Amino acid sequence: MKLVSDPAIANKIRKMNQRVRWQDPLIVERNIDQTRLVLEDGQTDNSEFSFLVVGDSGSGKHRGHNPQRQVAELMLPHHNESHFMLHTGDVIYLVGSSEYYQQNFIQPYREFLVGTEDSKQIAYDRMIFKLPILPVPGNHDYYNLPILLSLASLTTLPIRHLLRSRLDLDVGLHGSGTGDAYARAFLDYLKAFQLPGELASHLDEYYTAKTDTGRCLSYQPGQFTRLPNRYYTFRYSGIDFFALDSNTFNDPPPLPKTKEGDANRKLLEKRREDFEQEKLEIIENSSKLRPENPSEADQLDDFHAKMSQIEELIVDIDKQLATNKTTVTDIEQLDWLKQRLIASWNNSEVRGRVIYFHHPPYVTEATKWQQAQTLIVRDRLRGVLDAVAKEIGSLTQGRPLVDLVLNGHAHCLEHLETMDTGHADSHIHWVVCGGSGFSLRRQRIEGADLMEENRLVARSHLFVGRSGQGFQKRRPYSGLRIDVKGDGQPKFIIRPLIAEWHQRQWHNRELEPLIIKNQ
Repeated sequence: MKLVSDPAIANKIRKMNQRVRWQDPLIVERNIDQTRLVLEDGQTDNSEFSFLVVGDSGSGKHRGHNPQRQVAELMLPHHNESHFMLHTGDVIYLVGSSEYYQQNFIQPYREFLVGTEDSKQIAYDRMIFKLPILPVPGNHDYYNLPILLSLASLTTLPIRHLLRSRLDLDVGLHGSGTGDAYARAFLDYLKAFQLPGELASHLDEYYTAKTDTGRCLSYQPGQFTRLPNRYYTFRYSGIDFFALDSNTFNDPPPLPKTKEGDANRKLLEKRREDFEQEKLEIIENSSKLRPENPSEADQLDDFHAKMSQIEELIVDIDKQLATNKTTVTDIEQLDWLKQRLIASWNNSEVRGRVIYFHHPPYVTEATKWQQAQTLIVRDRLRGVLDAVAKEIGSLTQGRPLVDLVLNGHAHCLEHLETMDTGHADSHIHWVVCGGSGFSLRRQRIEGADLMEENRLVARSHLFVGRSGQGFQKRRPYSGLRIDVKGDGQPKFIIRPLIAEWHQRQWHNRELEPLIIKNQ
């Protein structure tokens, strides 16, 4: 019984292009760059600024508590001092359904939206942000609901088992529409303009910012807060931000048809069978629990988290087991990143670079660190950075190509630093911010050092995730405030904000800041 279905990468790309009318003649005619926005808040000339970060937040209330809302409330005192919020993906669990935006996004972040006084009337596809929220799509924002579940047939055994359970899986009646709900919520959904003159009028009104790559979308807080594409860039106070869609370059190659490949296939097939059996056991055991009992409510939360975790592991296995497939990689997006990074390094006005996307190339969270998707994203990002380094040569003067990389997907807060990897992703700081509302996970038992062929490639300096057992279990949910300091080369002061659920109570705290300055 599958709970989620991950669409093919080619379908994700094609449908997202249709939604923004990628390279429509009217867009080309106006020399519009559909991958860029200008944040028109009147403060981009300040050399020092602050921004917030959250990720993997999109769940509803847990049993008796709401972690996402608690993290949002931690952010509120920083609202007026911050210029925008980045979201590292998985805006809506479990399958990105439009009917869950009100409960799982609008209500938790209501103070950040126009219409706070009557937020329950805000439609998910009509949101306007007072404080810019600039997301990237996560895997759950693309997931669809398998046909079996969408039909909701009460005559099928798996469905009857699921309905008898006490798990609140936030599934809804339909899935994301291969990212359609996310696109309607956040992107400038140009596909909606059908009448003659509508598109031209819209482009002339909102694509008025002038840049060195052409006209682009003018993002106006409190008035017009749409994104131009699923991946995009913007410059703020001399820092170039690159937002990527890693869902379209995370497809691992199929297992080779060799003796070793066949052995690996059998192991993966066995793991998949075991996971399916574990899901059935979770559903059966959950039906015996009483959500009104606090300790059993916590058990239901754990079962809920485990089900989602298993689904993601099955998706990763299915990507590897797929036979007779052609591995699809979003070459256009990766080449775009390469060219924009080269241009950024050749622009004397740019003093720093931040990349953010969903799937972390480096992480020590127990379920993600060795997934096939993790490793292939690492490989493909390396390919881009290696090509950039070769092109720009000594321009970096010893600095890493990127000051900071922000990711989600792993349900934790983590700071890692790459060592000498033998590639251009060496000596970069990586921060995983994926613990902002959905159930947390533990660090791997293997420890903080990540190895490749007996070579130390990365080390984890901080890990904040689930720990303890039973009544002593700790669930520290998190978000970030990042302060950018200095007139020249930027210094990033990262302030972790923690809301910990422990013994049925909330305990808020702020950890010691992490200071990143690349010399």
